[in-house]
Amino acid sequence: MLIDERKALVNSMLNNKCEMIQVVLFGIAREIVGQSLLAVPAGEGQSVGELLATLRTQYPELGRLRSLAVAVNNEYASEEVALHERDEIALIPPVSGG
Repeated sequence: MLIDERKALVNSMLNNKCEMIQVVLFGIAREIVGQSLLAVPAGEGQSVGELLATLRTQYPELGRLRSLAVAVNNEYASEEVALHERDEIALIPPVSGG
């Protein structure tokens, strides 16, 4: 994660009055979105699944990934997990190796 990107995200969150969730993107997810960090509004009672649906609407290529793991505060999470202000979400695409 680049220091300048993190500073820009923090400044955006401080200047924005609504509650925000930080989304960290890895691999092909980062390439699709075009940056490694996103700050998205935290909807009241929003779930991981609802966040993913929103991101797939904004970035349709994310919907074409065969799988996308999600971690909330460094722990893998199912789509039913509720999100809260200041949560850190990581989108982890499939990894190939050999």
